[in-house]
Amino acid sequence: MAKRILKVKGRFCFPKFELYELRSQLRRAAISIPANIAEGFKKRGKGDKARFMNIAQGSLEETRYYLILARDLGYLKNEGLQRQLSRTIMDSRSKPNTSEF
Repeated sequence: MAKRILKVKGRFCFPKFELYELRSQLRRAAISIPANIAEGFKKRGKGDKARFMNIAQGSLEETRYYLILARDLGYLKNEGLQRQLSRTIMDSRSKPNTSEF
């Protein structure tokens, strides 16, 4: 997902004042998802693994919210947004069960 967010420059129509606000937050949240999964993967304890998976899930939901907000503010072109939102929702539904760690 992080790659998809970083590659959708053409679909975003953020005004200049949003370059370091909403756009930046969206990118950070998207990048945080795989980073926390990777960090949690290397943790030894089940509690630590679950904590990082929960943080990744929170970042996924944050990313989804920023995409919805950007749509509502008119910063995204609809055709790309619907695909990205659908993928984000599917990603959030296929999250790992942290109780298995």
